[in-house]
Amino acid sequence: MDRQEPQPSTNQAAAPAALFAEYLRYYRETAIEKVAALPVAEQRSSRLPSGWTPLELLQHLAYMERRWLCWNFLGVPVEQPWGDRRDDRWHVADDVDLEQVATMLREVGAGTDEVLASRSLDELSRPPDDYPGPQAPLSWICFHVLQEYARHVGHLDVAVELAGGPTGE
Repeated sequence: MDRQEPQPSTNQAAAPAALFAEYLRYYRETAIEKVAALPVAEQRSSRLPSGWTPLELLQHLAYMERRWLCWNFLGVPVEQPWGDRRDDRWHVADDVDLEQVATMLREVGAGTDEVLASRSLDELSRPPDDYPGPQAPLSWICFHVLQEYARHVGHLDVAVELAGGPTGE
């Protein structure tokens, strides 16, 4: 992995939305690279008592970000907002592969980049009546999504290491 964590700059103080966007892109690509470092069989199997697989976690990140930014913040109806779940746990259909999940994650991320480039961080979300979460400012949503990425990339660190894959960033 030759990507680097976003580096400090004086521009970030003037443009915190750009910093959120940089970090979200960094974590998205880190998660994709970690899963891609595994053989397909390891992407779809679990070495953990909870039973989730690396590919399931990656797909969860795409759905999670879409729920928060599209469904909650923009108030846009989302088809199958919980499509990352089946029988109360994460699930990836057998005919869905890493390339498809990575494409979805990057497309959702491009939408987030557009929101962060065009909206104020103090703008409140406009969740529709069927959204189960709170109305929140974009800054709070970004912190929530960022912490979810950071936490789950840490989970992937462990899962990839247990599967014999590369460690570190």
